[in-house]
Formats: sequence, C-alpha cells, structure tokens
Amino acid sequence: MANPLRGEVVTLYKNLLFLGREYPKGEVFFKERLKKAFMKNKDVSDPEKIRELISRGEFVIKELEALYFLRKYRAMKQRYYEDGPGS
Repeated sequence: MANPLRGEVVTLYKNLLFLGREYPKGEVFFKERLKKAFMKNKDVSDPEKIRELISRGEFVIKELEALYFLRKYRAMKQRYYEDGPGS
C-alpha cells in the first residue's frame, strides 16, 4: 500500500526544485543538496516523522522566499538610493 503522504512529499520536492533555480550558490549546488536530503530520509515510514519532515521542508521554503525577497528589495533600494539613504 502506498503512503498517503507521498503526494505531499512529491509536491514539496517540486516546490523546492522550483525555488532552487535562483539559489545564490547555484542551481546545481541546490539540487545536489536537495536530493541528498530527500534520499537520506527515503526509508522513513512513520507518518508522524514524515509530517515533521514535511513541516521542516515548508519552513525551508519560507526561508528561501524570504532570502529572495530580501535580495530583490536590496536591488531595488540600490537603484533608487545609489549613495545610500541619508547621504
């Protein structure tokens, strides 16, 4: 019988792959780390542990989004304040 949480895990993996395209150290670096993390936990069968790992993955998604938004904010700020605010 297939695990009912498998769909959530696959969706999480796809979302992380998508977000990894803009990772500062490169997409290849991110993909390798992501695959390694998922392969390390591939044999986990306890539903509670799987939910815990999914919530950790969702936290990583939020952190990556924050990183990207901050980078975009800094780029916009540099365009409008070339010398920095207060100069």
